[in-house]
Amino acid sequence: MSYVIVAFYHFFDFPNFEAMQAPLLERLHSLGIKGSVLITREGVNSTMSGTRESINSFLDYLQNDLIGAKITYKESYAEFQPFGKTRVRLKKETISLGEPVSMKRFGQYVEPKDWNNLIRGNDVVILDTRNDYEVNLGTFKGAVDPSIPTFKYLPQWVRDNADSLKDKKIATFCTGGIRCEKFTSWMIDNGFDDVYHLKGGILQYFEDVPAEETLWDGECFVFDERIAVDHNLQPSQSAALCLYCDHALTVEDQAHPHYVKGVSCPHCHGDPAYQYDRPSTNPRRGRTKF
Repeated sequence: MSYVIVAFYHFFDFPNFEAMQAPLLERLHSLGIKGSVLITREGVNSTMSGTRESINSFLDYLQNDLIGAKITYKESYAEFQPFGKTRVRLKKETISLGEPVSMKRFGQYVEPKDWNNLIRGNDVVILDTRNDYEVNLGTFKGAVDPSIPTFKYLPQWVRDNADSLKDKKIATFCTGGIRCEKFTSWMIDNGFDDVYHLKGGILQYFEDVPAEETLWDGECFVFDERIAVDHNLQPSQSAALCLYCDHALTVEDQAHPHYVKGVSCPHCHGDPAYQYDRPSTNPRRGRTKF
């Protein structure tokens, strides 16, 4: 049996989102769909998996009855169900940056087919807005890795590196587009005007750009049991997760002397933050999606 994995987000005015938690969960259960749906006053963010028929049915309902507009979504496929549960969660924001964001203006969308030409420019800073454990598996060639444990650390990184970003085009990207889109609004609020974001994120780039033309190096981390996908959107055959600190691991990481399955990896070995109080000190708990 083949499963369709669909990822999407959509910003829209959703004042009655709290009342929709139970009906959405009931609909997902009735369709046999598993995964996570996050709903807020400002919209929806989700990754879910089910049969072709069940996914089509839910997307039709979402677009025609709930939102009333067409949404952009990314599809991939697996021979196994990558999610163990079905959840509909309520939050204050679709994706939290930890600082006020006007959400009135956004950076310029860049279609995946135009992304290569943009990031080849000499006056462009390619900024990976994802978390450190995601970047570890792969990123665009020449991209800047801010080495942040969560999305909320990104504004401070920009402030600390403002001089190197001045008078540059800032090309941002993330897995599915939601983080980089919201972050461009924050950058505009804070005086950066020449900012861009990859429309549909890395997953849309994989779908639209032929593998022989890719400027991506490595695999793309995803938030399910596949761990990562390659440029052909096929599940990784080599990536793993450290069962202690949740860091994504490359083949090289798994060959490192500090990697002991279920105990430690090169990213947490010797770090006191992970030694004794994992639930309260691990910054990757509740990891940001997309």
